[in-house]
Amino acid sequence: MADVVLLHGWGMNKGIWQLQKDALEAQSDHTIHTLNLPGFGGNQFSDAVYDLDCVARQLATDIADQSVLVAWSLSGLIALKIAALFPHKVKKIVLVASTPFFASSEQWRGIDDKVLDTFMAQLSTNHPKTVERFLAIQAMGSEHAKQDIKQIKALLAEYPAAQEIALSGGLAILKNEDLRDLFAQLPLPISGIFGRLDSLVPVKAVAKMQQLNPQFEADILAKASHAPFISHPQEFTNLLLSHIES
Repeated sequence: MADVVLLHGWGMNKGIWQLQKDALEAQSDHTIHTLNLPGFGGNQFSDAVYDLDCVARQLATDIADQSVLVAWSLSGLIALKIAALFPHKVKKIVLVASTPFFASSEQWRGIDDKVLDTFMAQLSTNHPKTVERFLAIQAMGSEHAKQDIKQIKALLAEYPAAQEIALSGGLAILKNEDLRDLFAQLPLPISGIFGRLDSLVPVKAVAKMQQLNPQFEADILAKASHAPFISHPQEFTNLLLSHIES
């Protein structure tokens, strides 16, 4: 059975995965781990610059060899970087509402620069409120967005707040990192689970990912948004187990 590592997204912590961890342990014999990204949930980041290489190197020390990385949103970039730097650590990557390039351009559907710039500006004045606004975007399009946000807040409250360097550095990674070439070339299985209503990772980006890497297999939940494991937990668990075990 595989070691499975669940990685969270920007502004979150490992508490976001607790219900999925419980469900996966109940329905499989896999060893399920949840990790806080550096700078989030009490996992202190001590380097001077919060960049993708530093984050990947720090996080890799907590990951066993030949693990399956289940990476939501921002952590998809980190998982891809870990696979490049430490190939013995990663057996497979399952991206959840994640992409090798988050920014929007003429050739790629993603997050508009103005949205990320606004979050960066707001961080300097009120970072708890900024994280809350980001939560609202993640639940956008869900049939029960209010309940989703309430549940996410309760799960996150179990752990310490994020460091400011991680919040600002994480946004910079989302805005600036382009790992499309790496995504196309990594010699390991990569698959994904997405929400059709996701405003941060539009489904048109999924089609572009499949063009970059013809081996990439993706499932799209028709009524889910950016946090399908919150809005559609059982459907997501079933899909995730099929990705892990395929």
